[in-house]
Formats: sequence, C-alpha cells, structure tokens
Amino acid sequence: MAQECRSAPERVAELLAHDAEVYAALGASLRELPPAALATIARGSSDHAAHYLAYLVMARLGVLVSSLPMSLVTLYNSPLQCKGVAGLSFSQSGQSPDLIAPIEYLRAGGARTAAFVNDAESPLARAAEFVLPLRAGPEKSVAATKSYIAQLVAGARLVAHWQDDAVLKQALQDLPARLREAAALDWSAAIEPLRSVDRLFVIGRGPALAIAEEAALKFKETCSVSAEAFSGAEVQHGPMALVGSGFAALVFAPRGPAQAQLVELAGRLRERGATVLLAAPAGTPGADLPLVTTGHEHLDPIAAVQSFYPMVEQLARARGFDPDRPRHLSKVTKTQ
Repeated sequence: MAQECRSAPERVAELLAHDAEVYAALGASLRELPPAALATIARGSSDHAAHYLAYLVMARLGVLVSSLPMSLVTLYNSPLQCKGVAGLSFSQSGQSPDLIAPIEYLRAGGARTAAFVNDAESPLARAAEFVLPLRAGPEKSVAATKSYIAQLVAGARLVAHWQDDAVLKQALQDLPARLREAAALDWSAAIEPLRSVDRLFVIGRGPALAIAEEAALKFKETCSVSAEAFSGAEVQHGPMALVGSGFAALVFAPRGPAQAQLVELAGRLRERGATVLLAAPAGTPGADLPLVTTGHEHLDPIAAVQSFYPMVEQLARARGFDPDRPRHLSKVTKTQ
C-alpha cells in the first residue's frame, strides 16, 4: 500500500499522456448531444470517485447525476428509461457482474456508456462503448489507492474535455508535480491523536466530500476504526449528538466556497471536546495538517487524498494492523 500510494503521481502522468482522442471523442459527443441525465455505476472506492465526478458535472455543467442502484438491473428487473442517458462505470478490475450488467442494459437501451477501468481488457471494458483506461498498472494492495487517484483524475479530465475548458486541462497537466508535493507532506501529527480512537467522523463538502468518503473507508479497511463520512452541513444535524470527549474528527477543508464553514465547524467540534484534525492549506487558521493547492480548486481534493494515504498506512501499523492484509477482504469482490 505504501509503495502504490506513493507511485500515484507517476501513474497520473502516464494516464494524462495517453488516450487524448478517447476523451476528446466522448467530450465532443456529450457537448453535441447533452445527456438529460447521467448515471454512475460503481462500488467502494470507485463509487467515491464517481461521486467526485458527479459533483463536478452538476456544479460545472448543470446535468443531474445519480448513483444507479445496480440491483434495479441485477435483481429487480426494473424497466429503466435509457434513451438520453449517459452511463459511466468505475472499476479497478472490471470483473464484478453487478457493474457489467447495468452497462450492458443501458447500452442496449440506447444510452451512451463509458468505463473508467484499470484493466482495459476486462468484461466491463468490453461492455462499454467508450473505454477510459486508468493506466495505474497492476494494483497488488487490497486497499485501492493509486487506482482511486487515477479515477479522480480521469473524471476531471472528462469534464475538462466535455466543457473544452483550457484552464482545467492545463491544471491537469500540472497535477503530477502537485501530487508529488502532496505525497511528501508530513501528516505524522495525525498518528498519535488517532492511535487509540474507535469512532471517527471524516468531514468534507463539495468535491471534497468524495475524499472524506474514501478516507472513512480506508480507516475501516486498514485501521479497524468505525469511521463515518459526512458533509460539513449534514453532520450538524443528528450526528452531532454523538460528539463529545473521546470522539475524533478529520476535517478536509481545501480551497473553495465551503472552506470557511468547515474551519468554523472544526472549532465547534473542538469546543464539544472532540479530538479534531483540520486538513487545510498553509495559512488557514487552526490547520493541523497541510494541504497542497493545485492549478484549480476543483483538483485540490485529489492532492488531499494523496497526502492522506501515506498517513493512514502508517496509522494502521501504529495500531498493530498490517494494511497490506486487511481482515476479511480480498482484492476483487464479485457481487450481483
């Protein structure tokens, strides 16, 4: 896990150096015939990457995006309306039947389909009209890291081509260098405060919510911490009743409209007795963990998770676990 998460900047550079014609073709198709709606199809870390893409699409293009419950196709035989829809699937292996069946269904019904997948020869890749290879290389770690980062970048790259946005395209080209900086940041200040916690909120908002979701999953997988991800707004409703002495929270507060509210929320959590780690760019009041800024604030969450991964790998070891052999997990899970 340590080796693979630190290799992500080079894998992202590889991704960005290839397949420009595929992104251009899919982007042109989406511009010329905008979809009425977009459906994402994914599980686990890949689903978090899909949520990141969904936020960018809704925020920048105004197209509604939903995460498709795959059982509608695989178990309930629901009569889904496919025409005018674009279906995007995300997977490292491209092997799970509950990813493949919805893409086949949507494509057969007239929807445009695409697969963001690390194995470009997988059944999922064969099922989709457009294949967007992640080019992350073989992933041996059970806990996905470099393929997740590649999925985030691939999603942002598609949005850049869909909008034909020169600024975002250039920021993506500069991203590998920013990710190298992010991987080298020192997040060791998080280890001791989190060494003995058993309950943890991971908080983000906007495009950073997908990073909070992924971080919460990694805390579960590698550290056996009962971690839940919340929007900085949602956590202030019912979940706030859980917060008190002995509780902990990791708050991702990169640049953007939500940052000030997240910084304020971190302060309120501290007042309630929680152990709070605020991840924010240099100069942010109360920041405990540094974040790298990129060429575009919509890409900053990608740099944030690049800094998070080495820390959580080290935290797992500090807690007595082997992050390369998470309990009860395997690399490929095939569900229906």
